[in-house]
Amino acid sequence: MLFRKCMACPQVEPSARDGIGPVLNGTVGRRAGTHPGYNYSAAMRNSGLVWNEQALQRYLRAPRDVVPGTRMAFVGLSDDQELAHVIAFLKQFDERAHKVN
Repeated sequence: MLFRKCMACPQVEPSARDGIGPVLNGTVGRRAGTHPGYNYSAAMRNSGLVWNEQALQRYLRAPRDVVPGTRMAFVGLSDDQELAHVIAFLKQFDERAHKVN
């Protein structure tokens, strides 16, 4: 699964916990930097982003270009197919990690 590239930092699914990155359950549609209990960078909290498909595509392609000052160490995904798969995976889970489709 492609998301395994990311799982060292953010987590998704019922057993997800904050760690190096935040829990990503319910990400799509949420304002960036707002998952309760996670210590986001000021850059992410103040980014003004809402995680829709377009914002996720831009951010996942080049995180530091989209949110200068983010602590996300991942350099990004350049493959359009990989981006689409990661976003489709994230869209599956609501805030409580229930599958929505």
